[in-house]
Amino acid sequence: MKKPNSRAARWRRVAPWAAMGVILVVALAVGARARPGAATVDQRVRRITSEIRCPTCRSQSVADSDAPAAVFIRDDVRARVQSGQSDGAVRDYLVSRYGKDIQLRPDATGVSGLVWFLPALGVVCAVGGLAFAFRRWRARPGPAVSEADRARVEQAMRS
Repeated sequence: MKKPNSRAARWRRVAPWAAMGVILVVALAVGARARPGAATVDQRVRRITSEIRCPTCRSQSVADSDAPAAVFIRDDVRARVQSGQSDGAVRDYLVSRYGKDIQLRPDATGVSGLVWFLPALGVVCAVGGLAFAFRRWRARPGPAVSEADRARVEQAMRS
């Protein structure tokens, strides 16, 4: 039996993974690219208020809530943005006034950083474990076949 060219066989195994890697890098580059033009006041207010939890209806952001407290916070954020405060300064003010629970997205520092780190670590470990298992299964030799058994198979295939 003719053995396939090892270089060609290796390329056929690696090519799909290389293509997926290139697609991933291009997608990340496009997604991370800065948006052209400066954000308007309405866009900045929407961005900030979508990251802040409504103090009275804990399941919604301030941007999506119609509660009086959410309307007050939206108006306060708009006034602060129009006065020239940065997005970070507005968020810091809201956190100092209402506490850290007002943020819909936890900080990525300290123990709260585990919220962001552990899922990614779990995915990496799972992919690594699967790669290890697949490689091990592939490298496992099959059952030993005697020459007599091979001859029987050859004879059966000819008939």
